[in-house]
Amino acid sequence: MLHKAGFVNIIGKPNVGKSTLMNSMVGEKLSIITSKVQTTRHRIMGIVNGEDFQIVYSDTPGIIKPNYKLQVAMMNYVNTALIDADIVLLVTEVDEENDYTEILNNLKKSNIQILVLINKIDLSNQEKVNLLIEKWSKQVDKDNIIPISALKKFNIELVFDKIVEYLPENPPFFSKDQLTDKPERFFVTEIIREKILLYYKKEIPYSVEVVVDTFKEEEEIIRITTFIYVIRETQKAILIGHQGRALKRVGVEARKDLEDFFGKQIYLQLTVKVNKDWRNSDSNLKRFGYE
Repeated sequence: MLHKAGFVNIIGKPNVGKSTLMNSMVGEKLSIITSKVQTTRHRIMGIVNGEDFQIVYSDTPGIIKPNYKLQVAMMNYVNTALIDADIVLLVTEVDEENDYTEILNNLKKSNIQILVLINKIDLSNQEKVNLLIEKWSKQVDKDNIIPISALKKFNIELVFDKIVEYLPENPPFFSKDQLTDKPERFFVTEIIREKILLYYKKEIPYSVEVVVDTFKEEEEIIRITTFIYVIRETQKAILIGHQGRALKRVGVEARKDLEDFFGKQIYLQLTVKVNKDWRNSDSNLKRFGYE
């Protein structure tokens, strides 16, 4: 039987709904979703298998101009995803004004199949969507421009059909029962970081890194201890909150999601530490998993 397999990499500027799209395409919550920019820091793969195909999706950080070494590492994930892609899903949205000409020109040189997905059409009207399709058709084949709502799952099946059509002939890259390339510990840190993004304002979420210290799985419970790093003592105080209430809220909400994710009771311990220069330290970034 003919088998098709390929890497489908999702790119776009911050806040266009890439992570929502990733989760909709995979059918599992692998990428954390918040309204804040720079939610995704890593390249996260989600694997979807059929009888005669395998799709390896990659959610990447939103495309930005880096200001410190952490952001440089984030953009390296984007560049790597463009190098090994068979298909690129360029996600834009109805109200976005960003110019993707340079990215598209680079993609066209490498003969990668490009699908432009105009997201959040549920927040717009047909006339505006039609104008956007006409605008994009000057740069991309009109058949490869698809208006979608990742949140409402509108036209997701059409995107899937296009991907399967363009997949190259290959044997599977991963085993058929594998959902992602990331270890369990990674999703612990992402779930905790998602709660921090949701519950704190200003610079706190962007100064935070979460590291799993211990992960001990028993028959009925998983015991997890973590460190949450910030860059200033004042941030540590805000993160913990009066009498520890703010941090307790993070722990309670993260534990609920972790129990859903692992299907087991979770014991979760959060400890906040200050590491003043972790975002600009090569050794710290490597230790925290940024290649």
